Amino acid sequence: MEYELKIKRVYEEPEANDGRRILVDRLWPRGLTKEKAKVDLWLKDIAPSTELRKWFGHDPEKWRSFRERYQNELKHHPDQLGLINREMKEGMVTLVYGARDQVHNEAVVLKQFLEKNRLFPSTSDKEP
Repeated sequence: MEYELKIKRVYEEPEANDGRRILVDRLWPRGLTKEKAKVDLWLKDIAPSTELRKWFGHDPEKWRSFRERYQNELKHHPDQLGLINREMKEGMVTLVYGARDQVHNEAVVLKQFLEKNRLFPSTSDKEP
């Protein structure tokens, strides 16, 4: 079975090929109803801690340090990482987030963390 994981802003229109949509923000996205978001699972505890989120403030200058700190926090959430892994075994998973910055956000770090720690095969590891 092929494992795929992608990331997407929760404000973008949900698509059939999103598979299971997992919200990885600690706070519910502003102005978005649950019906419109079409979130299947909300893992708020896997999001960066409130302290880290406030410190980072989506400041690209703090990105490198944020990534390191958040990766350290992720190590304390094996149950939720395992849950994502189990969802991946069922099919496509899309990590959704609310941040405007599509490059500097927790979903980017989480996806890289999962790939780096081989919690699922990277899409680049797929055989043709």
